[in-house]
Amino acid sequence: MLYLLAVVLPPLALLMSGKPLQALFNLVLFVASLVLAILTFGTLWIVCVLWALVGAHNHYNDGRVRRAVEDAMRRNPGRTDR
Repeated sequence: MLYLLAVVLPPLALLMSGKPLQALFNLVLFVASLVLAILTFGTLWIVCVLWALVGAHNHYNDGRVRRAVEDAMRRNPGRTDR
């Protein structure tokens, strides 16, 4: 869902990923890309979309890592070597 939203509305995808400051900066870049679409041939829009796709991927990856760490802690609760 976030990946589709990242292509259609990149700032909203970043906001839903829990990155409000990045969403604000992406919104500024997204509006500039809409205004300057003729001059930049859509390259700013592509940058906004790629940025939002990376943000959505990181959001999902953080959840996977968090679940893996919790699972490892459940399996070895007494192990504390770091």
